Parts: sequence; C-alpha cells; structure tokens
Amino acid sequence: MVAELFSFTLLLTSALILISILTLFCGYRAFIGPTVPDRVIGIDAIGTNITAIAILLAILTSFDHFVLVGLVLAIIGFISTIAAANYISESEVIQ
Repeated sequence: MVAELFSFTLLLTSALILISILTLFCGYRAFIGPTVPDRVIGIDAIGTNITAIAILLAILTSFDHFVLVGLVLAIIGFISTIAAANYISESEVIQ
C-alpha cells in the first residue's frame, strides 16, 4: 500500500516536472517564434500546460480549489485563443 502510494506520488511529481519543462520550451516558442501564429500557438500551449499543472497539483495535494483554478484558466485560455485567431485572420481587435 505504501509502495503504491509512493510510486503514484513519484509519477505525479515526474509529470509536474516534465510539464514545467515543456512550458519553458513553449515560452521560448512564444517569444522567439518566427511568425505570429507560432507565437499564438506557444501562448496557447502555455495556457494548456498551466491548466494541467493546476489539475496535477489538485490530485497531488488533495486540495480541490486547484480544480476550479484549472477550469477558470482553461476558459480564459480558450477565449484568448479565439480572440487571437480572430485578430490574426481579420487584423482587428474584437469589439
């Protein structure tokens, strides 16, 4: 029982570290991306990774409020992606 709990905690911690590293790579793409769509994709991937980090922290710490934070971040990320895609396609800000 204790060994299973330790391996599950180790798995979640490894996933958190991996997603954090991938978020740094997405940050590189967001800042250095050669085109504007590359930057938008990088920023969208950062939002998705941060949502995954919040959910993994909720599972790891059994603190349910991180799930709500993850949901709010996912909604904000979705809306900002739509706004950025509209801006790129029509070159105007949503009114």
